[in-house]
Amino acid sequence: MANTGGHAIRNTEGFFRSQLDQWPLARENYRGLERVMLKDVPMPGGCLVKVQFNPARMRSSAARVDKKTISERPCFLCEKNLPPEQERILFDDSYLILVNPYPIFSRHLTIALRKHEDQIIYGRFADMLRLAAALEGYTVFYNGPRCGASAPDHFHFQAGARGFMPAEKEVLSLRRRRIAEEGTLLISTVEDYHRHMLVMEGSDIDGLDRWFNEIYGILQLMQGGPDEPMLNILTGCYGRLWRVMIFPRSAHRPAQFYEEGEKQVLLSPASVDFGGVWITPRQEDFEKIDAAIVNDIFGQVSLGNDEWALLLERLKRI
Repeated sequence: MANTGGHAIRNTEGFFRSQLDQWPLARENYRGLERVMLKDVPMPGGCLVKVQFNPARMRSSAARVDKKTISERPCFLCEKNLPPEQERILFDDSYLILVNPYPIFSRHLTIALRKHEDQIIYGRFADMLRLAAALEGYTVFYNGPRCGASAPDHFHFQAGARGFMPAEKEVLSLRRRRIAEEGTLLISTVEDYHRHMLVMEGSDIDGLDRWFNEIYGILQLMQGGPDEPMLNILTGCYGRLWRVMIFPRSAHRPAQFYEEGEKQVLLSPASVDFGGVWITPRQEDFEKIDAAIVNDIFGQVSLGNDEWALLLERLKRI
């Protein structure tokens, strides 16, 4: 098990080749990506949502994450429970970098904390930035415990091949509004988007961490309760610049998830979905999803307009 010590992880391709050679489950599921069905759903403003029919993701999309279910199953991210075929790279003595055997991306990693601790990012956001810098060519993402994480009892990030999600390009081309600025750090929003997104950019890791903690604290006060505020995060490092996309949430799953028959859409939006790639494990959902459904579901699970306006107003006062 190699230890990167936080430096750039350059041989991920060799890591993947080794895993696909030695691990039949991973090999078959990555080959299966070649057979997934894809379609584009154009959205207003020249935006795009890509829909992927991927049956192997059923275990994630429909995962039961209530406390009783979680407590009754062994944790699949704890080192002692990993399959013997699953190799690992040690990062900063604290994280295990693993090939995800149920992929969305052609290169899909899970980065699991070595300790069994809850999925709470407060105090670990700087780790996400360091991972994004070390994993060249990847976007690192985080699903909150009520925002798509299928293991809310074990802290982890994921990473996927950069450029796969439309939001990564749209954030560069769409009109933005500046919310706050400090030195090299800029916080902005994307205007006229079909979900609410905060964008943090900068080259100062401490400044980005401080600003993230401010955003986290405001959302926690707004949402109340002891749990982590609902959010998904995408992070990429481009040379010396980090770009962070934060999607505040108001709901875990849309009403369509709980419907029956024709009205049901078995979709549990997480970071990749907010990044513009919707993962559907059932073909009937893949076929029915259109711009109206995308707009409706994003409207249900994104932070409401009133709360969004309040968040931006409070950020301006910092």
